[in-house]
Amino acid sequence: MNNIKNLERLQRLHLLIEGENTGTPKELAALMGISERKVYQLVEELKHLNAAICYSRSRKTYYYCDDFKLMINISVTVLSNNEVTEIYGGSYFLKKKSFLQGSCGGQKYCGLNKVRICA
Repeated sequence: MNNIKNLERLQRLHLLIEGENTGTPKELAALMGISERKVYQLVEELKHLNAAICYSRSRKTYYYCDDFKLMINISVTVLSNNEVTEIYGGSYFLKKKSFLQGSCGGQKYCGLNKVRICA
């Protein structure tokens, strides 16, 4: 589960950097509820993904020097009792969660019939 938590943090950091609203690294750490060291590690992870991240001392914020988009999608497939359940977790990472309102978050396929059941 640490990997999922790390992805959540990366996405949150990305959104803050994208909005140029991070504050200082110390303020950012407090905002995200993590250590300042972890902030630096997350910034390095984004840089490892080819994100050109800069810091403005006058505005006290991180920002992207060049265009950069980060999209995170999580999919889990559970097999039990001859049923396959697919769970999509991408809605958690969206800026506006209303995007998936009215759609089915999970799909259940019973055997080979592939009947879609929305709860």
